[in-house]
Amino acid sequence: MHTTVTPFTLHPWREGKGYERRAGWRGASAEFGEVTVEAPLRQTVPEVIVSELRGGLLPGASYETRGIHTDVIRLPTLNRATLRLGDALVRVERNRLGFTARQRGLRLRYGGDDYRLWAENRRSWTLARAADAEDPGIRVRVRGAGLPGGRRLEVTVTGRAVAADLSLALIFAGVDRAALTRGGAVRAALSRGTGFWAETQH
Repeated sequence: MHTTVTPFTLHPWREGKGYERRAGWRGASAEFGEVTVEAPLRQTVPEVIVSELRGGLLPGASYETRGIHTDVIRLPTLNRATLRLGDALVRVERNRLGFTARQRGLRLRYGGDDYRLWAENRRSWTLARAADAEDPGIRVRVRGAGLPGGRRLEVTVTGRAVAADLSLALIFAGVDRAALTRGGAVRAALSRGTGFWAETQH
């Protein structure tokens, strides 16, 4: 069901210590209820790091990165990643060489709908569902605000959203989105180039 969504806010949460430590973002939407993003889940499988969204009327979502590099990262990255919404796999494509923020953004495909997600900066991002013959589309903007100790994510929706729209936008609170920014894309390109150069020297 398509619904007008009242702006709401997610705040950081943390509990437990050491191996039992859990953390992420929590908040509540007037229309869809409580939302929890756990980022990341406690690691139980080697070389796999996962963030998860659950709660309220939103379909659960998970974002998983696999590889040896997961031992040295704090959140799942855009590389070697799998995004699921409920039991369905979401197709994700990325143009690493895009010049503008939108060109660098992710293209998502879920349930017959096309989405684009791009970073405004390191703390803020937007998910847009494309219009079709029956629906004008929507835009979910997640804006990072506040100083350390008072950080928050302010969520605003333009258009009438379905639950899947919010799940797809908010799971990225638990993802390292740096490579979608201009500076992050440059650093990633230099890293790939350095890695390629090192391999050619062997």
